[in-house]
Amino acid sequence: MLRTFYKMHGIGNDYIYFDCFDWAPSDPAALAVRLSDRHFSVGGDGVVLICRSAVADARMRMFNADGSEGLMCGNAIRCVGKFLYEKKGIRKETIRVETASGVKSLRLSAEHGLVRSVCVDMGRAELDPAKIPARFAGERAVNVPIAVAGKTYCITCVSMGNPHCVTFVDDPYALDLAAIGPAFERHPAFPARVNTEFVRADGRNELTMRVWERGSGETLACGTGACAAAVAGVLTGICDAGTQICVHLRGGDLSIVCTPETVYMTGPAAYAFTGEAEVE
Repeated sequence: MLRTFYKMHGIGNDYIYFDCFDWAPSDPAALAVRLSDRHFSVGGDGVVLICRSAVADARMRMFNADGSEGLMCGNAIRCVGKFLYEKKGIRKETIRVETASGVKSLRLSAEHGLVRSVCVDMGRAELDPAKIPARFAGERAVNVPIAVAGKTYCITCVSMGNPHCVTFVDDPYALDLAAIGPAFERHPAFPARVNTEFVRADGRNELTMRVWERGSGETLACGTGACAAAVAGVLTGICDAGTQICVHLRGGDLSIVCTPETVYMTGPAAYAFTGEAEVE
């Protein structure tokens, strides 16, 4: 059956969105693999299903390009907020979205009926290695050395609803991410695999990063990854808590504020195009 899809992106982190308030694909994992192929199909970093929720305004399910189901995506949830406001008529300043990592609150900035930016309360950063999960001793893994692909990196481990490994480097754009990204993702220290951020400090509260996402490879942006990078910056003394931290990603910029209670992420969401796809 042909179903309408919405191609949307948050600073280049692009997913294929389906309105699933009244139906659901029989095999969303297989659908994500098929539609995410950038050469033979729509192309994207995965598929997002926007579903009904018993506890929030909507529920978001996301499937990576390899078919694995993700727990949370900061860029995707901003797009979900825009879709709910503009297409589903949920005209609230604050929208709540259920995810596999809990219910997230989105504060929408709209003008003339169009959402321009979304601020997401991402929740408290989890630093306990056992809960990330990451195989390191102690209550935190901050700036600890790890051997990956024959080289030692100092990393900080953070969960923003999904596992992240942040390493500060001289120049993220000088790295061969296609070679080292998979080595980080499937390193034995990360039993559930991991997203990895390669970050440069450009100044106080200004970071530049590239990201290797588990299940998708390098993407133009990662909202939870930008949050993890900012948290790691605060933990290592590069950035300040309670202050806007500008994170430059390949697809654009995000503004992150880290507090002891929560992390706020602000950025845009945009439509690319709509179309129809055969869905079982």
